[in-house]
Amino acid sequence: MDVVFAATEAYIGPRALTTIASEWGIEAAAEPGGEVDPGLLQFKRIQSGDALPAELRRQAPWKWNITTTHKIMKTDEFGSDNAAPSPHALQSTPVPLEEAAQSFVRALIGALHVHLGSPLVKRFFRDHFLSRHLDISTIFDFRMPTRDLSRLCAREGFEPPVARLISETGRLSRHPVFVVGVYSGRDKLGEGSGSSLDEAKTRAAAAALKAWYLYKPVEVTVPSSMEGELDTSKWRPNHIDHGEVIV
Repeated sequence: MDVVFAATEAYIGPRALTTIASEWGIEAAAEPGGEVDPGLLQFKRIQSGDALPAELRRQAPWKWNITTTHKIMKTDEFGSDNAAPSPHALQSTPVPLEEAAQSFVRALIGALHVHLGSPLVKRFFRDHFLSRHLDISTIFDFRMPTRDLSRLCAREGFEPPVARLISETGRLSRHPVFVVGVYSGRDKLGEGSGSSLDEAKTRAAAAALKAWYLYKPVEVTVPSSMEGELDTSKWRPNHIDHGEVIV
């Protein structure tokens, strides 16, 4: 779930929305007023050195309360307690430029949804947000991949994983290279290389876990794909696994 939260924030998080607003050419006005061009982003700035208003103060939860279940049930879409202030609170509250820019992008998406409908907004979101490349495999950070892989195989009813040496070169040299594969029965789950057998085994287990979690359905469908007249595709439920391994 931490990887899902990080990927969501990378696509539609505060910094991502601020970058998108900058790429769109959105310029900010110094101070809202009657003589300001209505095409500029108008908001009240926080003066340098001033403390954040109460609406923007974000307190971290207690340490014992930071769990995966807590992030799913008690936080925002990014798994964080740093919920954005409401648009009504921003009318009279000074905010940073980043807060104003992301509020503008959210307001624009809402306006397009009201005036153009859901199908066109989905196309707009796909072209401007989902088109941005994100290598999700780099977000994973396994502490003990060999243990996680063993628990995953036990949960799914697979044979226990076994590491086997595939090839090696320069064992007695200063720069040896070992290629190790992790197998469950006759099926190879992952493969990795390293300067030692333990390093190659760890990388092979991590590659096997990434291959399991990063599967992609051939045809991705969502329930809302049946809304509107522009998208007539029929919705079929996608495969959803049991989630992450709890160790």
